[in-house]
Order: sequence, then structure tokens, then C-alpha cells
Amino acid sequence: MKIEVLGTGCAKCKTLYENVKKAVEESGKDAEIIKVEEIPKIMAYGVMSTPALVVDGKVVFSGKTASVAEIKGVI
Repeated sequence: MKIEVLGTGCAKCKTLYENVKKAVEESGKDAEIIKVEEIPKIMAYGVMSTPALVVDGKVVFSGKTASVAEIKGVI
């Protein structure tokens, strides 16, 4: 599984990244977690507000910091 956290490095983006790491650890799933900070790459997903979460190429959250429980629900 490939999980991408889209964001330019703001506090909410960092929180989402940490929540993703915790959700993956708690779920026991095998996942590659990537932080994407380059604006052209973020725009390529059609995301207009960050942070955003992409799981296997599909945007699942945008414009909010998802909780650990919410992330576990989509992975």
C-alpha cells in the first residue's frame, strides 16, 4: 500500500503525517508513507486545500487533518 501525505509543511500537514504513521503502526498494515511537499505534484491530484491524504493513488481526505481512527478506516 502506498500512502501519500500532501502538504507544504504546515502544522496540520505534519500532524496528518504523524497520524498516518500511528494508524499504519496500530493497524499492522504494510505501507509506504511518502510526504509530498512540491506544489506541482499536489496540484496533479486536483487537491485545492491541504493537508490531503492519498491512498494508492486515490485522494481520500482533503483540507483536514484526519484522526488516527479515520485513517485506519480507509487503509
